[in-house]
Amino acid sequence: MSNQNIFESLQTIRDYIRWGASQFIAAQLYFGHGTTNAWDESEFLVLDALHLNPPLDDIWLDSRLTQEEKIQVVNHLQRRINERIPAAYIAGRMWFAGLMFYVDERVLVPRSPIAELIGKKFSPWLKKSPDRILDLCTGSGCIGIACAMAFPDTEVQLSDISYDALEVADQNIQYHNLFDRVFPIQSDYFENLQGQKFDLIVSNPPYVDEEDLADMPDEYHAEPSIGLASGADGLDFTRRLLREAADYLTDDGILVVEVGNSWVALAEAYPNLDLHWVNFERGGDGVFVVSAKELRKTTASLRATPPREWN
Repeated sequence: MSNQNIFESLQTIRDYIRWGASQFIAAQLYFGHGTTNAWDESEFLVLDALHLNPPLDDIWLDSRLTQEEKIQVVNHLQRRINERIPAAYIAGRMWFAGLMFYVDERVLVPRSPIAELIGKKFSPWLKKSPDRILDLCTGSGCIGIACAMAFPDTEVQLSDISYDALEVADQNIQYHNLFDRVFPIQSDYFENLQGQKFDLIVSNPPYVDEEDLADMPDEYHAEPSIGLASGADGLDFTRRLLREAADYLTDDGILVVEVGNSWVALAEAYPNLDLHWVNFERGGDGVFVVSAKELRKTTASLRATPPREWN
């Protein structure tokens, strides 16, 4: 069907959401970057093209579109099919923890279950409001900025090895008007954070193993590989993080890390480390919490990890 026939056949917002969902299913797209199904993905892109935000009240779904609006909507939907890139890159934005973030191909699309922990202010592990938080491997800055919104008196450092990612994070700092207490810093692990202490270190680092990375749908290969790949078993980054994090946590501090499907390998690699695996009410897994005290108890053994496993 030509675009002109589409424009003649489809008139309302509801028409285009339904048509987009049907086209996405027929094209066998993968959904995992903020939505989980064809309808929600189509709704997100249709409403973005119309400068609207989901969820839209049902009363508006039968609103008719202008010709210019139809062209923009169809362009969004067809790009999603033809380019096989996450919808967030087409829209230039994505929601996380109830907040909107600018995103592009320099960063991963925000989608961590850590958002639920932020909403609960990391209870029951965080005993008091933190003075300082570090978001390590910050990417778009979504986790650290959401933490800053949850703890309005807290200073937050957003750290990443990628200068490109930090440019995106800085845009989001400015957008949320947090430039007075949220600060981006370029650092490889803790390299440029020497001497600093944090009550909370939270990280959604690279954790995809080689086999999973090779098998991922096209949508994931559109994201920066530096934010995904982490060695043969997905633990290269996390091993070093566990060895070093204790030096940067306060006495009552905690470390929160997402390792996704690599959680099985991590649990097997460190059977004596008291990792608390989070049970999420809204879905998701592979996130652990560990205290500074527990890390310090086991620091010697962690630093004795055979060199062949080091990053």
